[in-house]
Amino acid sequence: MFTGIVAAVGRIAEIKPLPKGVRLNIHTANLSIADTKLGESICVNGVCLTAVSLHESSFEADVSRETLECTVGLDQKGEVNLEKSLTLADRLGGHLVSGHVDGVGEVLKFDQIGESWFLEIRAPGALARFIARKGSVTVNGVSLTVNHVNGDVFDINIIPHTREVTTFRNVNAGDRVNLEIDLIARYCERILSYQNS
Repeated sequence: MFTGIVAAVGRIAEIKPLPKGVRLNIHTANLSIADTKLGESICVNGVCLTAVSLHESSFEADVSRETLECTVGLDQKGEVNLEKSLTLADRLGGHLVSGHVDGVGEVLKFDQIGESWFLEIRAPGALARFIARKGSVTVNGVSLTVNHVNGDVFDINIIPHTREVTTFRNVNAGDRVNLEIDLIARYCERILSYQNS
């Protein structure tokens, strides 16, 4: 589990092909992984990955072909949002995030308005019903609050701090982003669908 509060912006430095996926070498920048154990999870751009090799300032993780097909940003070198898994002693500064991406959205607008930034995203149709005004959503691993929803389009206000300390500093209209809906919405949908079957 994660909180959606990005701890560092790292970098995918190397991508090695595997028979059914890839192995990533991810530099952790200023995120210390000294207390991370082999097999623990690290959230990379919203995707929960298992550390299969640990180094002083980097780790390696295997990504399956299935994960590559339902996410974006793990098949190319570049900056990624990083967060180590949550412990019971940590503060829950964002919201409960599983690191299981539900779909890929499209950035329609990312415009500066005053000191903040207006982010508008089109969600896949199947996910739109789970995104609620003033509810939580995870975008590329960042816990955010939804301002408005209109059909499959929703918007968010990004404050300067969030833009500066995440990969949002590199986002542009037309980009694709990893989306994870709120866990509560996911379980409510399952309960209701089971009751109606």
